[in-house]
Amino acid sequence: MIARRRQVALALMAMLTAGAACQAQHQHASTRAGQPGAPAEARTFTLVASGDVIPHASIIDRARFDGGGAGYDFRPMFSGIGPVVSRADLALCHMGTVYGANGAYSGHPPFKSPPEIARGLAATGYDSCSTASDHSLDDGADGVRRTLDALDGAGVRHAGSARTEAEARTVTILRAGPARVAHLAYTFDTNGIPLPQGEPWAVSLLNGNRIIEDARAARRAGADVVVVSVHWGTEWQDAPDRQQLALARQLTASRAGGRPDVDLILGTRAHVPQAYEKVNGTWVVYGLGDQIAGEMNNKEGVQDPRGNQSTLGRFTFTRPDRPGGRWLVTKAEFVPLMFDVDAGRAVNLNQAIAQGAEVKAVRDAIRNVVLSRGAAKDGLTMGQ
Repeated sequence: MIARRRQVALALMAMLTAGAACQAQHQHASTRAGQPGAPAEARTFTLVASGDVIPHASIIDRARFDGGGAGYDFRPMFSGIGPVVSRADLALCHMGTVYGANGAYSGHPPFKSPPEIARGLAATGYDSCSTASDHSLDDGADGVRRTLDALDGAGVRHAGSARTEAEARTVTILRAGPARVAHLAYTFDTNGIPLPQGEPWAVSLLNGNRIIEDARAARRAGADVVVVSVHWGTEWQDAPDRQQLALARQLTASRAGGRPDVDLILGTRAHVPQAYEKVNGTWVVYGLGDQIAGEMNNKEGVQDPRGNQSTLGRFTFTRPDRPGGRWLVTKAEFVPLMFDVDAGRAVNLNQAIAQGAEVKAVRDAIRNVVLSRGAAKDGLTMGQ
């Protein structure tokens, strides 16, 4: 099985490297919507979002190997999904850990990741990362500061944790083609670690009423579209739990000024792909799964390959006909992904499908979960 996976990975690496080169040429020639050279009257933008980045010890070791032993290079890990991410007008990720310093890194517990991962995210094409997770306080306020400093240095925006109260109160507004998109992020818990003394704003904790208030503040700050990243759910459960269902209903039902307060919900934490569903007219991704992670053991202590499976959501938003109207999702897609732990690479399974039945079976299992709550009837399709 391991030999077969390695053969698949080696074939994919050659194919995806060529694809990434072609995509880079395409990007250079056309530019993203909203940037110089893009159509002035653009009416749509595409948003992609991916799941948890969790650098276990094996991931750190792989990045050191890919860096030639002189540092850590996370860019090759993402090369298989770079063409999809970089093609979007706005790309969001979830950074599930905090960063360490001076080589003092650990893969669990606690997590202290090499800050070079921020450069890998930027090189892949990510524009912003949610940073609110149950591991946000693994190294206290210092970990929060180092993580956000590194993301800033790499040019990646962030939401969900903060170094100062002023930063916590500032809405992350991103340009996506013709639209201004607010990115909000929250976590259900910090694994019991208390918020730093005197810094109750350091990590945004999950609360439906607060999220609605923040979404309305984002509208006042000029956001056309409000995207909420939530770290929630029950680990290793591919069906959304009661908290997820209840909060999704609450957030999608809330309206002000003639339009919903929240336009898209992106979930992380469960370690496995979960369903997509349209709730009260708004798309909810209950769980994107783990995009980058080492070999995972489930709650029974058994190695579970689902911990290295995920999806990348892709949503096309269209400008409303009247000012102040809602930007509607006119196309919703998911791309099935797998992290090959032997090769140390993220794999777009739809690009890999020609490699054999094993890859096809993983892709089809992900698809069945994603569509398990009837998303296909609302137009969700599997993208390339």
